Amino acid sequence: MDFKALASALAAVSVIGFAPSAFAQDRKVTIVNSTDFVIVEFYGSNAGTDSWEEDILGSDVLGSGEKVEINFDDGTGHCKFDFKAVFNDGDEVIESGVNVCEVGTFTFQ
Repeated sequence: MDFKALASALAAVSVIGFAPSAFAQDRKVTIVNSTDFVIVEFYGSNAGTDSWEEDILGSDVLGSGEKVEINFDDGTGHCKFDFKAVFNDGDEVIESGVNVCEVGTFTFQ
């Protein structure tokens, strides 16, 4: 039996078994509206796509001072997302490359 090969194989398995995976990370982010305006639409799309997809808030809105927790786990394993908020005065704010695997709260100010 080749103990050197066995040791290498076990080392590789232990690294794979214990290395943090992008797929296993928490992607829940609390979105906070600290502006004086109402967020009427909110989009969050992984940075690997060219589409905003659908409005996450749907028929809901996020008033001034309100917050909502959103799970950005879209099954792709991406951690970087682009956010777009549309306010009731027509303004839009886009934040690119937000790391939802590391950020627990994101505040629009």
